[in-house]
Amino acid sequence: MQPKKIVFLGSKPIGFECLEYLILQKEALNIEIAGLLTHSRKEFGNAHDLNTLANEHNIPAIEDLDSLPECDIIYSVQYHQILKQQHIDKAKQIAVNLHMAPLPEYRGSNQFSFAIIDQKEEFGTTLHRIDTRIDHGDILFQKRFRIPENCWVGELYQLTYKASLNLFRQTLSHIVTGNYNPVAQELLVAKYGTNLHYRKEMSDIKILDLSWDKEKTERYIRATAMPGFEPPYFIIDGKKVVITIP
Repeated sequence: MQPKKIVFLGSKPIGFECLEYLILQKEALNIEIAGLLTHSRKEFGNAHDLNTLANEHNIPAIEDLDSLPECDIIYSVQYHQILKQQHIDKAKQIAVNLHMAPLPEYRGSNQFSFAIIDQKEEFGTTLHRIDTRIDHGDILFQKRFRIPENCWVGELYQLTYKASLNLFRQTLSHIVTGNYNPVAQELLVAKYGTNLHYRKEMSDIKILDLSWDKEKTERYIRATAMPGFEPPYFIIDGKKVVITIP
């Protein structure tokens, strides 16, 4: 039997770990990694460089989406561009995305911050079919978990990272063999609601207001104080007063 050809689109540490696991499962699952499309994210350092990993295992580098080869499966993990139908059609079987948030509640970016701001008690991670819209495709697999009380954004990210990596590993064989039952997100909107957030919104929710009560102020700080990124702040007398977290 010919191996299933998979094209991997990804970035960030979670993309690196998923590609690493995919490489380890090549023989067991009879798959061929037909190419890698990634973009450099210097803020994560050299320890999670997908291009280096691909080079070590003779995986071809893909220059851009228009250069995608014909394959059986496109697998996206934290890839930054929206695929057009012509790109999706390169996959004969399916194109899937691992989205580090529950769907349909949190489509788009900065889902960890908004879940804390929204005072959600539950979060999760989702594997869904890719279509031409942002995080709208049918859900294939999903893992949900409770958000700890007074959770900080960094803690929620780490919990979701672990759950996402586990979901990738636990369902990879199902994706390869086609053993999944897609569920349209529209069927879940009445129960869970839906939101679409954009990366540019993050700069707005970092601005704290002196008129807020203690609970709201602390909640926004927990939601936006992510190590390695600009911290939340007040504007007092026209000056930025940054909140530093020990």
